[in-house]
Amino acid sequence: MMQKKVFQLLVDNTSGVLSRISGLFSRRGYNIDSITAGVTADPRFTRITIVTSGDDEILDQIEKQVAKLIDVRDIKELKPSESVYRELALIKVKASASERQGVIAVADIFRAKIIDVSNESLIIELTGNQDKIEAFISLLNGYEILELARTGIAGLGRGIENVTYL
Repeated sequence: MMQKKVFQLLVDNTSGVLSRISGLFSRRGYNIDSITAGVTADPRFTRITIVTSGDDEILDQIEKQVAKLIDVRDIKELKPSESVYRELALIKVKASASERQGVIAVADIFRAKIIDVSNESLIIELTGNQDKIEAFISLLNGYEILELARTGIAGLGRGIENVTYL
């Protein structure tokens, strides 16, 4: 049965590390649903969050293969019940002066921010889990979405039990 898993990697902050990880996925025919990367509190390391899908066997293989890569210091699954996930979306909506208030009302309900206004459009910033972002986008179906940029999931495990110290 196909399912999604979120993996968090701690890797050496070196050039080409992201390329080597994505290359492994490509060579093996694994799918990356989303990938985010950023430096950690320790600039020697980068935290990468990968959302991928497959059956149990494929997901186990992905975890084992990624763990073998030379730059990977730690890999763990971020289970939904034990983790916090967030995604950022920037959404440019076509809105004339008369339509603007309706878009702003929907944004307010979701605690989204209007970060840019022009004569014919608004750019909205929304942070939350994927369900919240999907729900917001679906409520905008009466408006024309001109552009949409999503970061993919960033996540951390809850509490201090699973913190990796390097």
